[in-house]
Amino acid sequence: MTIEEKFDNLKKILRSYGNIAIAFSSGVDSTFLLKVAHDELGEKVIAITAVSEFFPSRETEEAEDFCKRENVRQIFLHENILSVENIENNPVDRCYICKKNLFKKILKTAAENKIFVVAEGSNMDDCSDYRPGLKAIDELKIKSPLREAELYKNEIRELSKKLNLPTWEKPSFACLASRFVYGEKITPEKLLRVEKAEEFLREKNFKQFRVRIHENLARIEILPNDFEKILPIREDLVKSFKSFGFDFVSLDLQGYRTGSMNIF
Repeated sequence: MTIEEKFDNLKKILRSYGNIAIAFSSGVDSTFLLKVAHDELGEKVIAITAVSEFFPSRETEEAEDFCKRENVRQIFLHENILSVENIENNPVDRCYICKKNLFKKILKTAAENKIFVVAEGSNMDDCSDYRPGLKAIDELKIKSPLREAELYKNEIRELSKKLNLPTWEKPSFACLASRFVYGEKITPEKLLRVEKAEEFLREKNFKQFRVRIHENLARIEILPNDFEKILPIREDLVKSFKSFGFDFVSLDLQGYRTGSMNIF
């Protein structure tokens, strides 16, 4: 199936819902999904954005800016995610527990607004990694239109570029909890430490990166092609990371990769 055929199929799928609430994070996938849904269904679409300790304030601001620009009705769902039982202990099914809790509340919020179809932005690439959150999505019967249309990340980026979406080349992002080794306690202080460290790298013009946390050690993952950019800023980087609360700073020589914490 060509990318154009998949795109047409996606629009057909979205129209079949009648109205829809989209879990919107401002990432590449959910932005594309929201844009297409709004183009097809107009005011019958709302965006629900979860605000929690697991997501940087930058992402929330970008989500709000996009909805204002596109004239999409947006509802913010404020969630103290660390209060959910066992989340702070970071078990291997943390993502499942988190998604189940969050999407139950999104479903409730959507229903209160007379919308009974909720969709999220996972794509075909998500099927090939360890994604316990998808189990919760399936159990709650949340729609995954991008997967249903068999769209892959590179295709979503290509179509996003054609739609002039600012996210077409936005780096992939996952919630800050994914920076923690399973079993390491997640605290607001550690989450803020990671957020500040990643914001430092962003300000230094790194595009794709992660700062993984191992107690008081920061393990930086960047693209191998960017390794040479680290040494000139080494002293500034180490000083800044220590000011954020890290005692040790390391560079992962394997480079950036998704799911590097999924080692059991």
